[in-house]
Amino acid sequence: MKGDGRYPSGMSSAESRRERTSAGSTTRRDLVEQEIMRHATALFAERGFAGTSLQDIADALGVTRPALYHYVANKDELLGRLVAEITAEPAVLLEEINKCTELEPAERLRRMVTAIAEHQAAAPERFRLLIRSEAELPEPLSNEYDRGRRQVLKEFVKVLQGGIDAGAFRPMDPRVGALGIIGMVNWMAWWYRPDRDGPDAVAQRLADMAVNSVLREGAAAEFGDGPTAAIATVRQNLDYLEQYVRASRETRS
Repeated sequence: MKGDGRYPSGMSSAESRRERTSAGSTTRRDLVEQEIMRHATALFAERGFAGTSLQDIADALGVTRPALYHYVANKDELLGRLVAEITAEPAVLLEEINKCTELEPAERLRRMVTAIAEHQAAAPERFRLLIRSEAELPEPLSNEYDRGRRQVLKEFVKVLQGGIDAGAFRPMDPRVGALGIIGMVNWMAWWYRPDRDGPDAVAQRLADMAVNSVLREGAAAEFGDGPTAAIATVRQNLDYLEQYVRASRETRS
């Protein structure tokens, strides 16, 4: 399906202009760009970023390299899209959810985990690729990747700290809790199979697990407010501290 070197799939210049300006051009362009990303991801996974050229991607797609320039300027642009999809977009989404302060912390956490899980389910192979190839990213993209990951962590820490302060979540190190939840959701990129599990069902199960892992035990709900609830909270905190000390001793021994 080689083109003439200027336009994809042998299109004339007039056809190319119509594609860019017609009402249906966005759909067609999106489909072609999805194919480009699919082939690029496969090649990056096989050969690494450094070992893959734009010519390799054009060959895999079945067009000439000049034709590929109709959709992408260079290989770094493809890398940038991958980084944005994996880290920048989720960070923005989590920030928007966290701004919904009218929601209880548990509901915000549930929506955040659901959003990340659904995002992972959409393209798990791209996440695997990026994790395996972090060291090969050019410095500007590596910095963007790190910023996105830090922002994702920040948003999860924020919602956990808010839940702890409100008495809804059990006492914990919010950063450790956030890393645990992020790791749990990210791991689905290695085991999720769309032909076996629906993304909505998986996202819901992971969200339930995340929320249940941090919810405060039922002491407050059972005893209500006042001194009795305060004593119950202290006991719960002491139980948590004892578990932490015991785990630390076992690690050192």
